[in-house]
Order: sequence, then C-alpha cells, then structure tokens
Amino acid sequence: MFKVSFFGAAQEVTGSCYLIEDGKTKFLIDCGIFQCPGFCNERSRENFPFDPRSLAAMVVSHAHIDHTGRIPKLVNDGFSGSIYSSLPTRDLAELMLKDSVGVLTKEARNRNESLLYNEDDVDRAMARWEGLEYGAAFRIGAFEITLYRAGHILGSSMVFVRHGDRSLLFSGDFGNPNNPLLTREEKLPPFQVLAIDSTYGDRIHESIEERTLKLERAIERSVMHSGVLMIPAFSLERTQEIIWEISGMLKKKQIPGIPIFVDSPLAIAATTIYQKYYRYLQRAATEEKSFSFLRAPLVRFTRTTEESKQINTVSSPKIIIAGSGMSTGGRILHHERRYLPDPKSTILFIGYQAPGSLGRMIQDGADTVTIMGDTIPVRCHREVIDGYSAHVDQEDIMDFVREHSDTLQKVLAVHGEPKAVLTLVQKIRDYLAIDAIAPKYGETVEV
Repeated sequence: MFKVSFFGAAQEVTGSCYLIEDGKTKFLIDCGIFQCPGFCNERSRENFPFDPRSLAAMVVSHAHIDHTGRIPKLVNDGFSGSIYSSLPTRDLAELMLKDSVGVLTKEARNRNESLLYNEDDVDRAMARWEGLEYGAAFRIGAFEITLYRAGHILGSSMVFVRHGDRSLLFSGDFGNPNNPLLTREEKLPPFQVLAIDSTYGDRIHESIEERTLKLERAIERSVMHSGVLMIPAFSLERTQEIIWEISGMLKKKQIPGIPIFVDSPLAIAATTIYQKYYRYLQRAATEEKSFSFLRAPLVRFTRTTEESKQINTVSSPKIIIAGSGMSTGGRILHHERRYLPDPKSTILFIGYQAPGSLGRMIQDGADTVTIMGDTIPVRCHREVIDGYSAHVDQEDIMDFVREHSDTLQKVLAVHGEPKAVLTLVQKIRDYLAIDAIAPKYGETVEV
C-alpha cells in the first residue's frame, strides 16, 4: 500500500505535482509552474507543502513548463535526489527551462519581485537529470518505475508505478491518438489505479478529416482575402505537427504555395531536437523515413529579432506560426497587435487556451484586448480547431478505461478544469461502474 497526494493540476490544468510515498520513501511525479494569468502565477512562488529535502527522487512525464517549471526552485529549496525522464524529455526540458528564465525575468521586473530561478539554477537541476529509454524499469526505494510512450509530445511518458502487488499508472498528458507524428504504447502491464489526463474530459475532438479540412480552408481564406493567417502555437509538438501537415498539403497540391514563417526561437530550437530524436516519432518515421522539419518547403525560420521584423515587409497572404500558444508572451503578441484589427486576416487557435489567457479572451469573442499596454480591436476572423489538441478527448479516455477495466479499481481524474474532470468522473461511474474521483489540491489517495 502506498499513497499519492495532489499538489497541482487537481481540478485545474497547470502546476502538475504529485507526491508518492510508502512511509519510507517519497518521490515526485512532475513539478510544474502554475500559469494564468501570466506565464508564472504567484502560487508558483509559495513554499512547497512538503519538505524537498525528504524526496528521494523525481520522475518527469514530459517537458512542458507546467510539468517542469518549478524543478529549479525544488533544487534551490533542498532537493538533492535524482531526476528521471525519457531521453528526449531531458533535452527538451533543459531548453524549455532555460528559455523560461527570460520570461520569468520580465515578469519579475514588471511585478517588482525576485526571480523564481536563473540559468545557473537550471544547470544544477540538469546535473541531477538522467535520461532513460522507454520500457527500462528502475527503482526508487521499494517502488519500481517504468516509462511508456504517452503520445503527447516528443518524449512524453506514462509513468507506471509498482509497489508490491499494487500498481498505479499516471497517464501524464495523454496523447491524442490522431497525432500524425506519435503513437502511444499499446501493451501496458495491469494496474489497479489510473490517474488520467482529463483536460478534455467533457468534449469530443473533431476527426482527422474535419481538422485537416478546417486548416485547409483557413489557409484558402487567407489566400482569397490576401490576409495573414496567425497561428499561436506551442513550441513543442504543435509547431512541428503543423509544419508536417502543411508540408503534406503542399506536396499533394491541396493548398497554394505561400510564405510560411516559424517565428519563435524556442520552437526552432525544439524543432532541431525533434529532428535529433526523429526515430521517437513512430508514426512520422514510418510514413516519411527521411523527412526534415528544418527543410520543409516554403517554411522560413526567423531566429533573430531583425528577421522577425522582416516578416512585416513580406506581402500577404502569408502564414505566421509563433509562440506562445496561449498568447501569454512571445512574438505572437507583435503579430496580433498588427493583424487582429485586420478583417482580411485570421487567427487560428489549435491548442488549449487557459482561462484568463489572452488567447482565451480572443477565442471567446472579446471585441478588444490589451497588448503591450495598447487597446487593440479584434476585427479579424477567428477559427478554432479542436482536433489538433495533443490531449485525449472524452471518448478516447472512456475507451482506454474500458480497455483496462478487468484490473482497474479506481480512476483519478486530474489535469482538467472542474467541469471537465467532474463530467468525466460521472460518466465513468455511470457507464463503466468503476470508482472515479476528481481529487482537489492537497488531497491524498491510498493506492
């Protein structure tokens, strides 16, 4: 018997942090920052509700900052154990954490606060970090841990925890099965308790055909109106997925050839890591053994500020893919300030927009928004494609739970807003007759 306590992403989406303990050994799964409003919510600065010095180790499911962003703080507060993840996650996490220092510095300066961590703190965390292959079991005290492909982003992992005759599967951020680049692990050992990603526990995604058609039409609309197609995109997975999809459309001559700009230094650096670990992209590598994200047709990577400014001199129509994915920072803000007032242009949302984020305000129909202190009217066309989500939807969650119902005794719905997790919990109880709960922050569950 062991326990899991929830100190983030419990009836909310950000701040993932789960404490596992058996009375002798304690370790964490993930330690992310709380986000929105802003990149770093002030809750991220609070003391941990446990002693970091008491932790034997930490396991990281994937590199997104809401799963890794407080790791340097954890080390500064006394954590001295090992950190484990997949090999690609280690590389991507280092990139993401070092990039986050710049954003955190700006926010700290604007709020007149101390910096949460600096690049030296990131280096100290990375010195403790070990990258592992999928399927390679390792031990933390009496716990046996194994990482399996989650299909969310490159290197993302489900975390299987075995302790005696009891076992728990943390899905981590669980990948959409329609992801064109990645596949999920199909053969898993039996487990009694499942902690499942419930971001979209109350809705169904569009089909592959529908999402592809919507993207094609958004591009065609921009061409027809000589407008700009703005795509706020997360640097990990979504940017690479869109490059892959648009390249396929160009290859099949489904869309006209227009300039495509990837205007995000972080996304460009992440794309280099995607290329390095191309063999991990099981679905993509099967379809295109020699595809290069970095040499995709008509795609221009704008690394410097000067190159980014030059995008403005390129005549429309054009496509601009830029971070951040929720418009909470990054170069997308400059493009939104310029093109949101333009009725000929389109802003296309292809990922989750957290409540309070600028992206969510635009998506929900705001007539005006504030960007860099200026009031900007929103007159452009707005489009949302849910099918590109890197998370599972309700239907796929139910299928996964049903598939493992022979041994499954309890489902813990995590990483979702209250409506999503509570809807999912009720559906699992009603349709599958399996005990399901939505833990709140600070609650503890016995496994």
